[in-house]
Amino acid sequence: MRSLQSGALVFCLLASSILHPSPEEMTPESEVAVFLTRSDGVPAEIESASDAYFEGYVQALIDMHYSEYRVVVISKDKKIWLANLPKNQLTAQSIVSFVKDVPGVKEVNLLNGVPPESEELRVKYVQRPQISGIWFPQMTELFQPLVGSPRVISYTLGYRSGDKVCGNKCVDISLGDDFPIYRWLDVLWHGDLQIGIEAGIWSVFNMDPTLDLAGGTELVNTDFYGGIPITYARGKWSFRLRGFHCSSHLGDEYMVNHPTVRRLNPSNEAIDFFTSYQASEAIRLYVGPGVIVHSDPSFRWDPLYIEYGTEVRFLGTKFLKQKLYGTLFLTLHWRNMQELDWNFDGTYRGGYEFSKLQGIGRKFRFYIEYHHGYSYEGQFSKLRDHYMQYNLSYGF
Repeated sequence: MRSLQSGALVFCLLASSILHPSPEEMTPESEVAVFLTRSDGVPAEIESASDAYFEGYVQALIDMHYSEYRVVVISKDKKIWLANLPKNQLTAQSIVSFVKDVPGVKEVNLLNGVPPESEELRVKYVQRPQISGIWFPQMTELFQPLVGSPRVISYTLGYRSGDKVCGNKCVDISLGDDFPIYRWLDVLWHGDLQIGIEAGIWSVFNMDPTLDLAGGTELVNTDFYGGIPITYARGKWSFRLRGFHCSSHLGDEYMVNHPTVRRLNPSNEAIDFFTSYQASEAIRLYVGPGVIVHSDPSFRWDPLYIEYGTEVRFLGTKFLKQKLYGTLFLTLHWRNMQELDWNFDGTYRGGYEFSKLQGIGRKFRFYIEYHHGYSYEGQFSKLRDHYMQYNLSYGF
């Protein structure tokens, strides 16, 4: 537990150093958050460069930050044409916004909209080699994670208060990531298709156990997750078909402190299919039905469930000194399960997230969570529960 506390202290100090630079580093503009722009991060002399140099510079910027895609940049009189943009509208818009902020860029057009007088640019594009897929894409996701879900794959440290199942004072820890294997470009209905592997661990520690025979902090439960997501994105729509396994294990300290509790085996395999719609840059809606195809006889589940919700982001700003984008976010996530008589189970989160690029990529989040419904922790997951939680998180 001492290592956990030390880790939390380092985590908080790191966050503080990012948001609050030392006095000798601070300048008047570093204390002000302004609307999003990247012009301060690009050399001013690039504005007077030749078309060939300017084109290469913008191309390098895109290749550095959006390496999964072979976006083609064409420059003529400081007017930029972009070809081979990703079919996912959120990612494509992020690239367009990125280029518009480069100093010297007069306008940004998509190649399909090139005017007749610039027809030679089409020929230049057609002659450039294209690829059909990418091994191990790392920078972007086709199906953005469900930030509001208690089982979102991320690295998270949280303090939980008022949990009636696990304890009044708890620490919640999760470790997990998505490992993309291969992404096919421009397939099916001219969208992108990807297959990958997900893995995650969620643990809950009771910091103040009522009965402390084990002598210290009590590990209550740990969930282990592994899944294979197949994702597809085109325009404002993205989809995820996922098969996964999840198993839960009571902690040793909990078993010592509760000798009369019989350990069950909440292990199951399930398949779900989620649909996400990016209504605007600020609003996302999603829904996903699922079926539990197998559960352990000691802890059976009725098969059907559905999850759905929304994410809202607003007041996007940039901190000049740190070169980071920041935005407020609010998420509402609900779940209904056949086993629980289709009762509502809700998780509500609000906070602030930072990222290197606007709209996409990995993010660092601070947020407050309120959960009301049922516990998510292993063999306690059929018990009603509610709690507040305060979290630090890193992930997509």
